[in-house]
Amino acid sequence: MGDLEIRAAVAEDLPAVVAMLADDVLGAQRETPDDLDPYLAALERLTADPNQRLVVAVREGRVVGTLQLTIVPGLSRRGSTRSIVEGVRVHADERGSGLGTRFIEWAIEESRRENCQLVQLTSDNTRTDAHRFYERLGFVASHVGFKLQL
Repeated sequence: MGDLEIRAAVAEDLPAVVAMLADDVLGAQRETPDDLDPYLAALERLTADPNQRLVVAVREGRVVGTLQLTIVPGLSRRGSTRSIVEGVRVHADERGSGLGTRFIEWAIEESRRENCQLVQLTSDNTRTDAHRFYERLGFVASHVGFKLQL
């Protein structure tokens, strides 16, 4: 994987992060790379919350991936803590390089450090390649997810 660094995202990373979020059919419909103000406000909220990790993967000074990890204390499962992986994106130039695997492995290890008993994620029904990827890493499609747009 060369000189890959996984670190906390900072404001200067946002143009690259938002561009990756927008770089697919679904993201193109909901992201606005030309207006970073809402993303800057979100980054401030995430940075202030100790249960949030918005990270980037950087290679040779260039942001090539991002993901968000949320730590969720809970009461169910005997008071278990779980983590949620969200917003996983790998730059088009890096797909197939193993970066996605490295990223998810990082999230799993970070979850272990936080004493989580479960790592969960959701993936849009249309992302069949992503589903195969997560299953290859040991994730099981065990639940049906529901969303309510507000």
